[in-house]
Amino acid sequence: MQLFHVEFYVRDVDAYAADLERSYGFRRIVDPQEASDSRARSTVLQRGSAVILVTQGLDETHPAAVFVTAHGDGVGDIALGVDDARAAYDRAVSAGVRGIQQPTELPDGTITAVIEGFGDVTHTFVQSPLPGTPWALPGFPVEEDRRREATRVGAADIIEIDHFAVCLEADMVQPTVDFYRTAVGFDEIFEERIVVGDQAMISKVVQSPSGTVTLTLIEPDVTRELGQIDRFLKDHGGPGVQHIAFRVADAVRSVGQAMDNGVEFLTTPAAYYRLMEQRLRLSVHTVGELERLGILVDEDHDGQLFQIFTRSNHDRCTLFFEIIERVGAKTFGSGNIKALYEAVEAEKADSRTAGS
Repeated sequence: MQLFHVEFYVRDVDAYAADLERSYGFRRIVDPQEASDSRARSTVLQRGSAVILVTQGLDETHPAAVFVTAHGDGVGDIALGVDDARAAYDRAVSAGVRGIQQPTELPDGTITAVIEGFGDVTHTFVQSPLPGTPWALPGFPVEEDRRREATRVGAADIIEIDHFAVCLEADMVQPTVDFYRTAVGFDEIFEERIVVGDQAMISKVVQSPSGTVTLTLIEPDVTRELGQIDRFLKDHGGPGVQHIAFRVADAVRSVGQAMDNGVEFLTTPAAYYRLMEQRLRLSVHTVGELERLGILVDEDHDGQLFQIFTRSNHDRCTLFFEIIERVGAKTFGSGNIKALYEAVEAEKADSRTAGS
């Protein structure tokens, strides 16, 4: 099972696609005029192996229009490439999952089926008629010249979607893990409880056997104070994708390029870099490079990772992106949460000292 594409439901397909092109170097591989009808307008963009389908509902009953009314622009479907869409659909439905679209064969021989996922996010199973060969999105005429250009990955370009971060309501992480294990065939690969001051969150990670689809599932710890997960659930109107992480070959180059393209990132306290040498020794990059761009670093038993989060430009501030470079590390940077908290506290202490 592979990640086939991710579909965004949006208010304005042209504006959203243009922003992905300008900000992150995505290229359109499907002309919107070739992928539209009376109910919806769509286009497809690609960078490396990351493929994004962007859909605007023109009919108020279209799933994209319904989603946008409830949540604003966001991830509405995560499509999974499978060897047998009918078998995947039957397995999920037999496990008690609600089927949304039964297996359907398209004119090009592609077979698709749709099941419910988490919140209002669905999963489309996609069975390509040409397994093992470059695929075309179901129902969309892909322009091969554009695809070849979009898959040319340089050191500063997006390689793939690393993972999705999903916010869930309290006590829903374990049932969601069970859903992915039983109905979809994923494995649970990681879990932790993260404490930040008076707040805490519980996280478990599920991943497809191929390793190409990774979901970080997060719920608030209700024994602690309300925090960012609670805010997301309130502002988003329920569970959903909080952010998508794009994996790159060189975080310093990629972040610098994105900044030149107008992308705004969250800032990092200077104290974070002052305390960095007490935490770890860098395997690549320098402290100066990371501090100049605000990039964070964490490590596990397998290596290090470098990450940074964009400032949300969503009208509800509920969706953003992450840029991540992995140098062996297989975890997701939870050490940075504690390190950032300590850095903020250190800066507060410095301010108090300077003011006394």
